[in-house]
Amino acid sequence: MGKQFDALLPEHEAFIAKQHIFFVGSAPFSPEGHVNLSPKGYDSLRVLTPNRVIYLDLTGSGNETSSHIRENGRVTVMFCAFEGPPNILRLYGQGTVILPGTAEWERLYPLFPPIPGARQIIAVDFDKVQTSCGFAVPFMSFERERDTLKKWASHQGEDGLIEYRRLKNARSIDGLPTPLGEADAGE
Repeated sequence: MGKQFDALLPEHEAFIAKQHIFFVGSAPFSPEGHVNLSPKGYDSLRVLTPNRVIYLDLTGSGNETSSHIRENGRVTVMFCAFEGPPNILRLYGQGTVILPGTAEWERLYPLFPPIPGARQIIAVDFDKVQTSCGFAVPFMSFERERDTLKKWASHQGEDGLIEYRRLKNARSIDGLPTPLGEADAGE
């Protein structure tokens, strides 16, 4: 059943590389705050080291993970096998938000294909890797990526995306500030 590791093994990296979707979980400190779980797709995740992954975060209706990372750093990334042998893999760690215009963005962004709507990179430095059985995860076949978000972001244009992020991505649903919101406000 479940096993724990201090870092990714080569077989873990191979499993991650086959996944078409992953999930990111985060939560604020406040017990009244909302726990967030976000699905992520496209070719948006890179394993940098056995203890560090990054993913290209795209403009969306909220920015919860970013606000939670800003507040407390805690983040979990989960991968599930929907095809092949059952498996679930989780990475438990601390996140960092990397914004466009920074030296780290300039260094890391070229690792990804250009995806319209890219708003930030989330880096996760983890010290615990856990696998579990995944016996109850259903089989589902990958058909294709949706292009809806890419089309929407392209239609918005850069000015439209900046305005959308200002209105929708500056604070979490619990009112916590995000690094994007702070950067836009000059904080």
